[in-house]
Amino acid sequence: MEFFDYGIIGGGPAGYTAGILLAKQGHSVVLFEKDKLGGTCLNRGCIPTKSLLHSSDLYAEVMQALQKGEFEGNISFDFAKVAEKKDKTVEKIRKSLELAVKNSGVKTVYAEACVVDKNKIKAAQEEYNVGKIILATGSKPREIKGLEYDKEFILSSDDVLNLQKLPKSVLIVGSGAIGIEWARIFSNFGVEVVIVEMAEHLIPVADTEVSKRVERIFKQKKIKFFLNNSIDNICNKTVTLKTGEILTPDFILCAVGREPVCPSCQKDAVLGDACGEIQLAHYAIHQAKEFALQIPYDKNLIPSVIYGEPEIAWVGMREQDCDDSYNITMLPITALGKAWCDDATDGFIKLITKDNLIYGAHIVSKEASSLIHILLTAIQNKLPAEDLKKLCFAHPTYAEGIFDILLKL
Repeated sequence: MEFFDYGIIGGGPAGYTAGILLAKQGHSVVLFEKDKLGGTCLNRGCIPTKSLLHSSDLYAEVMQALQKGEFEGNISFDFAKVAEKKDKTVEKIRKSLELAVKNSGVKTVYAEACVVDKNKIKAAQEEYNVGKIILATGSKPREIKGLEYDKEFILSSDDVLNLQKLPKSVLIVGSGAIGIEWARIFSNFGVEVVIVEMAEHLIPVADTEVSKRVERIFKQKKIKFFLNNSIDNICNKTVTLKTGEILTPDFILCAVGREPVCPSCQKDAVLGDACGEIQLAHYAIHQAKEFALQIPYDKNLIPSVIYGEPEIAWVGMREQDCDDSYNITMLPITALGKAWCDDATDGFIKLITKDNLIYGAHIVSKEASSLIHILLTAIQNKLPAEDLKKLCFAHPTYAEGIFDILLKL
């Protein structure tokens, strides 16, 4: 029976990152994956949704240009082709990942694995002796009572990726990253969207200023939402909310997050979504880096990004978490020439500072997913704001908005 230094169960971002890094250090590694490499992120989350979102944003941008008279003609889309492009994108990235894992020296076993004891894993009727066991078994869509998934009227975030045609209307339960991004996808393609959120604001984990701006943008886009609300009853596909509103969507997308899949067994480490902490691919990757390379990270400085137009990104402290000793500084995106050129003027950059240091950053803007890392670098390395003012930012860019807001401190 072959011996491996490490046995990793789960081939998502945490599992394959740990496997590649450990193998590069000279360790023998066997990686077990019951489905496809890439985990939720590549196959059922980040990548396929961003592909759909890109197509929908492109269509919405062209339609906006038509309305302004910049373009002429009739524009339509084929959602089946949009879905096909999404699948091809996923497949292309997965093949690249499979090659990277293979070239690293990791042995991949495509079968469901179970832990026999602290040094033995069984898969496809074979047993593998290992020195250490790492669980990176991922997560699954969280199911709540009364909204059990039936793959027809009540869909999970996994189910909705299998759509080959668009509904006329959809009810989305939950307004985290999954709910907001799907609301944008559907709305861009002309679907009537209604969101139901139990909290008092959309994106309840975000800075309140961010939530309020997204609510304003959604109203402009005619995306309806009910806050401090929930589903009271479903009868014959007619939905009654707690406050009495009656809705008749084609289906319900239940986007209330994911829950860890972590079998109770002997293991040396649990990485990624399975550990039940921050369920983000980049967090899982950094967990793996810490395990394999002893590269530390700060759990309080994990950036969050919600995609679409405009992007939403934040890191560090929120205004609602601060006392009066902190300073709040805002810069509207309308201050940037590049935003006017791109017809993307709705948004802001917001900094939370104290004693010449930045403690929190919140951005609603085109390219926010990239901009946030400039500020994350400053926060994590405790770079004084005065030193950051010495940087030269190119013009016209969105990044120069960071320089402009620093001058306001």
